[in-house]
Amino acid sequence: MTPLSTPDGSVLGNSLETDGTTVHRFLGIPYAEPPSGSNRFRPPVPVSPWSGVLDCTAPGPAAPQNPESHAPPGTTPRTWSEEACLNLNIWTPATEGPARPVMVWIHGGAYLMGANSDAMYDGARLAAAAGVVLVSINYRLGALGFLHLADLLGPGYGDSSNLALLDQLEALRWIRRNIGAFGGDPHNVTIFGESAGAAAIGTLLGMPASEGLFRRAIMQSGTAERCRRPEDSARISATFLELCGLDASSANQLLTLPVERLLEAQAALEQRAAAESFAVPLPFQPTVGTPSLPLPPLESIGNGVNFGVDLLIGTNLNEGSFAVEMRPDTGSDPGYPDRAAAVLCGAGVPPALAPGYTEALTRVLGREPSGKELLEAAIADSLYRQPSNRLLDARQAAAAGRLAHGATGEGAAGKDFAYLFTWRSPAMGGKLGACHALDIPFVFRHLDAPEAAFLTRGKAPASLSDAMSRAWAAFAGTGTPGTERLPWPGVGGQRRTMVLDGESRLEADPRHEIREFFEAVRLLPAR
Repeated sequence: MTPLSTPDGSVLGNSLETDGTTVHRFLGIPYAEPPSGSNRFRPPVPVSPWSGVLDCTAPGPAAPQNPESHAPPGTTPRTWSEEACLNLNIWTPATEGPARPVMVWIHGGAYLMGANSDAMYDGARLAAAAGVVLVSINYRLGALGFLHLADLLGPGYGDSSNLALLDQLEALRWIRRNIGAFGGDPHNVTIFGESAGAAAIGTLLGMPASEGLFRRAIMQSGTAERCRRPEDSARISATFLELCGLDASSANQLLTLPVERLLEAQAALEQRAAAESFAVPLPFQPTVGTPSLPLPPLESIGNGVNFGVDLLIGTNLNEGSFAVEMRPDTGSDPGYPDRAAAVLCGAGVPPALAPGYTEALTRVLGREPSGKELLEAAIADSLYRQPSNRLLDARQAAAAGRLAHGATGEGAAGKDFAYLFTWRSPAMGGKLGACHALDIPFVFRHLDAPEAAFLTRGKAPASLSDAMSRAWAAFAGTGTPGTERLPWPGVGGQRRTMVLDGESRLEADPRHEIREFFEAVRLLPAR
């Protein structure tokens, strides 16, 4: 194909046939200057326009990261580069004609790993089937994206603990400036992501600087509560310095240490975090009380930040099954209740009240849960399902508050839609159930991909993938995921939720007993 001219410069992509549709693909486009050298641990700098034609026929490198410890055998570690990691990929059915909805994918990976070039995130099929322009972005990970250095290196590094989010905002600014050249509508942008990608979106929703950069958001297994106070982030930074062989007086050496040395210290920090957390070790998270994130995201959302953004949010039924089934230190059945109580305690449930959670789960199941079921459900509810419910509550509170103050002229409230994904993977004899990340190949239409084979085993219903991908695209285009095949009303007062399975159905407040338990705990007087 001929080079495409954009406001930032000309790019050369290639074309491919996907399910009978021609899709144009542009890979590895830089959206910011290299975050290395003097730019390490600093906010992203917008990319300078380039001269000539930029070859965008191959993916760019990932952000620096360690190899995945639980990657399937034979998996090749991602190629990374500190200098060139801030890049994005674009798939578009056409660069001319009516402007198309834009969907921007933010990958997951516990803020430690992942890349926009991962095969499961190839956007060709979704772009071809749904007629959207799909973009996937890279952002800084681990210490390079989240290390809190404000107290160590001075005010010039006041936002070093939120660089990953600032990268995402810079990518969105690049998209707003350039996506029209690729056939996209810069005024109709939807951000979507899974796991850490969805948690990033939950945080972006609470960042004042993000307002106006996207119109809609889709959060798959996410939360708006994954953040830390400055003092907690400072303690992690002190530990990281120690692992690097440094202390506060020599912290400026972080600016010049080889990336490999930073990754070695990061791996040691990850091991410590894994030993301390049974659920999901998360040594790096955004920090509140900083210039870009002055308040906890959930509080900002409740105050009306991104009030007009439409939201589609949901979780998988068995989000905690990987942590329970695939860790060797799970222990014997009598140990499960204690581990579940520890997970719940981390979510604000006092140990004395943990039996109340077991009672609520018993009412949901219609029987007493096994030890494994209890622990898996505690992880799912503590980290994913109930934070999603609280985010919906915060948005509804913001809408009610504006109405109460007569703020009707400031734009309409964004619409809210919810789902619960329940199709069970046949992997490991069905033990994983509707596990974490199982929804991704359904949305991207990759049920037959080798990377999905372990979970789908060739038995995943293509009809569900088609329904989900079209619902996601419909939401991006119109603000509602409802289609002729899958009518989907908003959450409303009944907490209407689409249960996505081989036969999808609408339910009012599924598993409400557990939500009500968490609400009751939250409303208890502080001790």
